[in-house]
Amino acid sequence: MAKKKNKKDKKVKEVKDKEVKQELSAEEKISQLNDKHLRLFAEFENFKKRTAKERMDLYKTAGESVLTAILPVLDDFERSIKANQKQEDKGVVLIYNKLKSILETKGLKAMEDAVGQELNTDYQEAITNIPAPSNDMKGKIIDVVEKGYFLNEKVIRYAKVVVANS
Repeated sequence: MAKKKNKKDKKVKEVKDKEVKQELSAEEKISQLNDKHLRLFAEFENFKKRTAKERMDLYKTAGESVLTAILPVLDDFERSIKANQKQEDKGVVLIYNKLKSILETKGLKAMEDAVGQELNTDYQEAITNIPAPSNDMKGKIIDVVEKGYFLNEKVIRYAKVVVANS
């Protein structure tokens, strides 16, 4: 009879162990599913933020190709005004100023004149080197051949400059 009781106790213990294991595995599954859910939610939130940022960047630079195509016209206006400074052709200056102000409202901004400054390859492109006129000008920008431009703080055209040899 003791053997039967031992067998019965063993079976009861095995059943209880299985139930405990099933309860643990159910809790583990719930914990794993909850963790999976939280990770998926966080990943989705990051995706939403990233796409919103990309969309804003796209809106800011949507007209970049059009503005880049117009920049040579702006350069031609500047050269024309510089060449005809003695003549009083106010019409060309008026048109140039109007075009420039419209482009500025769209986010276009000309880079500052860099003559006398060190070459900064983040904003300028050296197209040639010439001998330095003086020792203090070595490695510095002598002339700006073509202006550089920003579109909403992004460089859309690098300034083309002449640098003095060191």
